[in-house]
Amino acid sequence: MQSDSIHVRLDWLLGASRDPMLVCDPAGVIVRANPPLAALFGWPLDELVGEPVEVLVPAHARSRHAGLRRSSDGARAMGSGRFAAVDQAGNEFPVEVSLARLDADGGPLTLATVHDVRARVGAEQALRDSEARMRAVFETAADGIITIDERGRIERVNPAAERMFGYAEAELAGRNVSVLMPSPDRERHDGYLRHYVRTGERRVIGSGREVYGLRKDGGVFPMELAVTEMRIGTARMFTGLVRDITARKDSERHTGTLLRELRAANEELSNFAYVVSHDLKAPLRAIAALADWLATDYADRFDDEGREHMRLLISRAHRMGSLIDGILQYSRLGREGGTLRMVDVNAAVAEVVDLLAPPPSVVVTVAPGLPRVWTEPTRIRQVFHNLVSNAIKYMDKPEGTVAVACSDDDGYWRFSVADNGPGIEARHFERIFQLFQTLAPRDRVESTGVGLALVRKAVELLGGRVWVESEPGKGSTFYFTLPKAHRDGRLES
Repeated sequence: MQSDSIHVRLDWLLGASRDPMLVCDPAGVIVRANPPLAALFGWPLDELVGEPVEVLVPAHARSRHAGLRRSSDGARAMGSGRFAAVDQAGNEFPVEVSLARLDADGGPLTLATVHDVRARVGAEQALRDSEARMRAVFETAADGIITIDERGRIERVNPAAERMFGYAEAELAGRNVSVLMPSPDRERHDGYLRHYVRTGERRVIGSGREVYGLRKDGGVFPMELAVTEMRIGTARMFTGLVRDITARKDSERHTGTLLRELRAANEELSNFAYVVSHDLKAPLRAIAALADWLATDYADRFDDEGREHMRLLISRAHRMGSLIDGILQYSRLGREGGTLRMVDVNAAVAEVVDLLAPPPSVVVTVAPGLPRVWTEPTRIRQVFHNLVSNAIKYMDKPEGTVAVACSDDDGYWRFSVADNGPGIEARHFERIFQLFQTLAPRDRVESTGVGLALVRKAVELLGGRVWVESEPGKGSTFYFTLPKAHRDGRLES
């Protein structure tokens, strides 16, 4: 009767339990199992009963399991409480098994409760992997990492922080983090930390700022500090990320010094240019006026050679004045920033052509639909003025053509000014963009040699580049680009 009562209770327990359970006799044969266990191992319930329990153990572990089973007495967790199981399809997976001994007629029975721990094992492995990754980051990070508790005591420092401050981690563990701060931050730190823990009012935590650190040898250095807070259970911890910015600060100081020197040099250059302009142009205007007066009032007294000399004198005086104006324009390009705005290039080029008033022998065509660009109006007009006027000035054909066009060049607009003039040899392509360089004899074509240098400087200040393609006798095409997207509201100066 007692045995019948045990079996009834077992049947009730196995039927009511949601956990996988089985019962083995002294020989290790499964005499009862519930549906959750059959589902876990993929066995039909009626086929599982009567099989040795080792069918649920991988083949390589069955003999060891049988030995453990024979030595088992009383309730215990097998081995460490976790071992490998195998389902009917041969798939291994981790389980934890709890065993209980039941006394019954015919010998003791063993009740086994099986827990599938695959999810837990996966989570544990993910946690180990995460810890390994965090440890790798901590050990190899270029920035210093320091962790402290809510009382300000140092718990960990990484190798980068050891190198930065000159301490070994063992020297810092347990010490107040203020040991790494110079005065007056050292004296303020503990009070700030207590205030934050008490009130939650933040001054540093959660934001980055520039502070100073104190090395073991007493050296003070600038650093960027970012502090984050985290909780582990009920404990509050803080992590500081530290970056030594000594090199950056030195660079900023050096850059500041250079900028001040550059501004002073630019100011001197500006003053020099204006003084030279005034001092040169005043006597030059007098020479030009005197030459004009002599050429007019004494025209009948000059022979052909004298009249040619007077013409050359007057033209060279005017050229000298134009050269001085060109130098002033060129110097201003590097010093004076202009306001950027949206410019209709069609309208700008039309104004330039109208101002130049090309002779009847030269036809200037402008492609329709030139884009609107974000640029500086005066400089873009200056660029087109120089390119179109050069094409007209150097035209050597009885029927000259000048064509202005534009094409899409990824993030830039590519503008072109093409002519059918004399062309340029490839060896001169770079030279013509240099200051005071001109290919035509100055007494045949009035030129200061400044125009294309102005074009290059203006285009580069606008964020583009300029170049030429040409073949002698067949004309030239000057190209320049402008960015489609503007950078800011002012030009570089």
